[in-house]
Amino acid sequence: MDTDIGSSLLELEGVTKSFGAVRALRGVSFTLRPGEVHALLGENGAGKSTLIKTIAGAHAPDGGRMRIAGQLIADFSPARARSLGVSCLYQQPALFPDLTVTENLALRLEASTGCRWLRWPDRRQRAQALLDRVGATFAPETEVRSLSMPQQQLVEMACALGAGARIVIMDEPTASLTRPDQERLFGVVRDLRASGIGVIYITHRLEEIFQLADRVTVLRDGESLGTWDVRAMTEAQLIEKMVGREVAQIYPPSESQPGEVVLALRGLGCAASGVDAVDLEVRSGEVVGLAGLVGAGRTELARVLFGITPADQGVIIFCGQEVAIRSPREAVSLGIAYVPEDRRRHGVILDLPLTANVSMAIHERLFPRSWLRLGAERELTERLIGELGIKTSSPEAPGTSLSGGNQQKVALARWLAAEPKLLILDEPTQGVDVGAKAEIHRIIRALAKRGLAVLMISSDLPEILGMSDRIGVMRGGRLISMLPGGSSAQQVMATALGQGPGGAGEVVR
Repeated sequence: MDTDIGSSLLELEGVTKSFGAVRALRGVSFTLRPGEVHALLGENGAGKSTLIKTIAGAHAPDGGRMRIAGQLIADFSPARARSLGVSCLYQQPALFPDLTVTENLALRLEASTGCRWLRWPDRRQRAQALLDRVGATFAPETEVRSLSMPQQQLVEMACALGAGARIVIMDEPTASLTRPDQERLFGVVRDLRASGIGVIYITHRLEEIFQLADRVTVLRDGESLGTWDVRAMTEAQLIEKMVGREVAQIYPPSESQPGEVVLALRGLGCAASGVDAVDLEVRSGEVVGLAGLVGAGRTELARVLFGITPADQGVIIFCGQEVAIRSPREAVSLGIAYVPEDRRRHGVILDLPLTANVSMAIHERLFPRSWLRLGAERELTERLIGELGIKTSSPEAPGTSLSGGNQQKVALARWLAAEPKLLILDEPTQGVDVGAKAEIHRIIRALAKRGLAVLMISSDLPEILGMSDRIGVMRGGRLISMLPGGSSAQQVMATALGQGPGGAGEVVR
């Protein structure tokens, strides 16, 4: 364990924070040095969000001490934190989409001081200089709504630099980025470190910690277990410290035997979504993984199967019958369930209680002739809470009260309530910690053992390799190869890049 504090930009000693009866932080200690990338690691609910909101001034601690550049902080507020050089970059950039980059920077960096002359050439010049510092290639006059997510993150970083940030907090910055965008972001983080800025880096992706971080602090149940030099740790050691137990088998073995063909596709295509001539079979009791690079057409295929963008060529055979799926309603009526990638936009309605989220797909069945059967709705929710191990205070608790992993389980519960025959999962463990990931994998295996057919899309290659009975590889909207379970990462990647079996367009079944 690393105990040498050295000169610190930030020091927290024994910080506590409670919300009613819930103790979110239990005597957390943490230090950040100049020119350091310090990873903050922990399961969902471990206290990471509360800690960074305390550092950013949004929460005043109940106890303990916090110093920034040696100065003891007593008056906590976001404005006070910003004045001391603290900047927080969240997963979703807080920018005005209808304003230009220059206008967004001006709003964030200029004090509000009544009437004065606006010098737009100076504003644009400053914006260009800040964009150059973070390696952005778009113009200051660009409207934010036209920027991609990684480009918006660069604008947030430019804001932080323009405000003279000495401490930059980055909360899951790569959650929605492609691999090239991730590499560009890593370059910016390394530049920040080289300039003496301290970076607090929060991520669920352990590989990023070993690529970027100098030290790592692990939180569990609101407590800081310690701080370690990243070079002295292994991935297995970090996982064990996070979850309090050894996770020897993150990917549970398959215990089911494939049964009858549930879904068969013959030359399926959709011109609007770029899906072309897909041949695929998924059997009851098996997990078929879909691998491929970004833009390969995996999510587009899922949307075709669920009727969001209906197929315009080929044949869908479901449970032995040729069907046409023209809408999600028709898909649900057949027994197809789809858990989408973005659970916050399409998976869980965060402001509604769990009961409403769970029953949403079966309203007509649960509430015939519009009769409200709230007792039956609660009973259903309680059963699925138990089956899936959803951690919540009550079936009536809102989605906002749940961790990311538990929100994903609620999205699963909604469709399991519909008793589907085919379950399509798009990035089922994206953005959840390793403990929640292992639980979701266990649930998927249990569903397959019960006879459910599972089609799983994932950009996490170890997840594809560890969970799939068979692996379909897509490229350019086509399914170019079917590989057996147990295939190597090299085989899958070579195929996805067009260098392996089926790479020249031949479909290998």
